[in-house]
Amino acid sequence: MSGRGGCEESLLRSLDALGRMEQLDAVIGPVQRVVRGVPLGRFRDVLHGRQIGHPLHPALVQIPIGAWVSAAVLDVVPGTGRSARLLVGVGVVSAVPAAWAGWVDWAEQHESQMRTGLVHAATVATAIGLYARSWVHRGRGRTAWGKALGFAGLCMAGTGGMLGGHLAFRQAAGTNKTEPVPHLLEEGWHIVGGVEDFPVGEAVRRELGEVPVLVFRQPGGRIHVLAERCSHQSGPLSEGEIVDGCVECPWHGSVFRLADGMNVRGPATAPQPAFKVRVDGDGTVHVQLPGAG
Repeated sequence: MSGRGGCEESLLRSLDALGRMEQLDAVIGPVQRVVRGVPLGRFRDVLHGRQIGHPLHPALVQIPIGAWVSAAVLDVVPGTGRSARLLVGVGVVSAVPAAWAGWVDWAEQHESQMRTGLVHAATVATAIGLYARSWVHRGRGRTAWGKALGFAGLCMAGTGGMLGGHLAFRQAAGTNKTEPVPHLLEEGWHIVGGVEDFPVGEAVRRELGEVPVLVFRQPGGRIHVLAERCSHQSGPLSEGEIVDGCVECPWHGSVFRLADGMNVRGPATAPQPAFKVRVDGDGTVHVQLPGAG
């Protein structure tokens, strides 16, 4: 048991070490600038998955992985060479949009996540290259070589999938950072201060127990309150710019509507928890988060 536990711990330490490989930073900077510089327009938010409420990349990778696994099954079934080659090709072609979705997410992550993500991308790129060669060899009648390259590609794709899982769940890349907020607050109304504590047109940070909140008082007196840490990567929204009724995260540029917390521009794929606001006759501001407790 101790030997097996040691192997598991060694693997986990190795995976965690990827996020500390500062040597990769020399590559990360230039690649990040290239990815951010591609003129994708509104399509960038589509690749982030804003319209579906979570990153698009994990959904897209199901197509190439499914095609390649199916090809591997057919490779051990006599008389299915043409079908296996077709599936290999489908996997290579469908890997392109999946990779692009992954790259646009990667370019808006923390340094440790980007380091792991770069190794993940290199592993997947190797898998794509092996499958592309497999497709060529199969077309030239070198079936044995094609199968061998296909199984090698599947091993690399599996390794890339493991790294992607580590990135998503161990390093929390792509997860909604505000999901715990309702569970950290008690139900009911909470006092955040007096009206005079919130200057008109200025974002103010307050704390409700463990949860920081952004309080913004509009001209005319209406007060908006949102969870203060960005749902994308926990950026401090109180330090962001507020324009046209929206706040922009200073870290990665996600934009949220103050009125209801809706994310109107990525890379954030989840909205900010928005509080109900009540002002007493003496000017005390109370807030309540629906679903808290």
